[in-house]
Amino acid sequence: MRRAGIRTGLRWKLSAAIALVGALVAIALSLVVHNAARVSMLDNARDLADERVLIAQRNYELSGRLNFPNAQIDDPGLPPELRAKAQEGRRATFVSDRPGGAADIWAAVPLKDGHVMSLHTGFTDRSSDILEDLDQALVIGSITVVLGGSALGVLIGGQLSRRLRKAAAAANQVAAGETDVRVRDAIGGVVRDETDDLARAVDAMTETLQQRLEAERRVTADIAHELRTPVTGLLTAAELLPPGRPTELVLDRAKAMRTLVEDVLEVARLDSASERAELQDIVLGEFVARRVAAKGGDVTVRVLHESEVTTDPRRLERVLFNLLANAARHGRPPIEVSVEGRVVRVRDHGPGFPEGLLAEGPSRFRTGSADRAGRGHGLGLTIAAGQARVMGARLTFRNVRPPGAPEDAPAEGAVAVLWLPEHAPTNTGSFPMLPDQPTGGD
Repeated sequence: MRRAGIRTGLRWKLSAAIALVGALVAIALSLVVHNAARVSMLDNARDLADERVLIAQRNYELSGRLNFPNAQIDDPGLPPELRAKAQEGRRATFVSDRPGGAADIWAAVPLKDGHVMSLHTGFTDRSSDILEDLDQALVIGSITVVLGGSALGVLIGGQLSRRLRKAAAAANQVAAGETDVRVRDAIGGVVRDETDDLARAVDAMTETLQQRLEAERRVTADIAHELRTPVTGLLTAAELLPPGRPTELVLDRAKAMRTLVEDVLEVARLDSASERAELQDIVLGEFVARRVAAKGGDVTVRVLHESEVTTDPRRLERVLFNLLANAARHGRPPIEVSVEGRVVRVRDHGPGFPEGLLAEGPSRFRTGSADRAGRGHGLGLTIAAGQARVMGARLTFRNVRPPGAPEDAPAEGAVAVLWLPEHAPTNTGSFPMLPDQPTGGD
């Protein structure tokens, strides 16, 4: 079973990571700066309170009276810790927190008569305002860092994601058969990073595979070409044998071998991508009806909608005959051919196409399941697909099942659909570039 996942872009992942790291760093620095500023201000306030309590002590010892603001003797609110230090004969300061975050600054000094003089002040409003302004500046700076990091992540991630998308698109083109595409050229750019390493690796792999496929194609073509002469000689010699059942068997096998050699040569030519369509204007429905009638057999042709197309008649006939031969060999009658515009359908009422063919398309020397492909070499549909590709057409396959039937229900027939293109390929194998037409409301 496939696990459902959330698809996200690389730019957003990178942006989120940078924003998260920026936020954590900004929060940590803000806390450090806030605490450092608060401790510094409290230290300054304690030093000031210590100096003031010394002045108050001198004035009291000289005049015998308390004449300093906020100075008291044996203040009942004096913190016990500070009172204990003063009773030990030591001058000390103390900071206590009030509800709401405000701080009280205490300073105490022992007197000669055994009493304790203390001075009580609060955290000044100016210091509180400075700390609040600092906190506000830290918050604004943190938000700016997070937003800036996010924007930088989107920019960097967008560029990297764009290069990866170009590389993926180029790799898909290579997989579709465009052998002249190179991933490194597709991504472009001046910066060299891991994407370039990936592109070069894909290009190297593509070139290696192309060399192996080309070597395989050449070997196949050479073997088939070398077999043509002895097979032709064998067929000629078989025709000189005296009439009889053994002669018929030898002729039948020799003809089958010659057909196989010709098919292998045709597949090799199609794989070389050197074939070009020879275009003509034809009336599709009339062309299909005449060719099917000339071939003979119990085939019904219906023209639902006639159209004129520009295509290669020889290759179109080859595709049509291969589809009919496949339907006659592996399917069951009635066999029906329908033409609707630029679409040609060939249907039989047999057991349907093998699942492997529906999933991966036709493949040489793979005939599929025994119920539909007990005979043959799997070259007929491969040649049909290759000739359709040369014409710029598309060949698809599907099975017919009753409406509402499950996917594993037995098929009631197979349908091969040939989709001819609206614009035929040129002699170079490419498609013509037509000027943009203004869209009208017809």
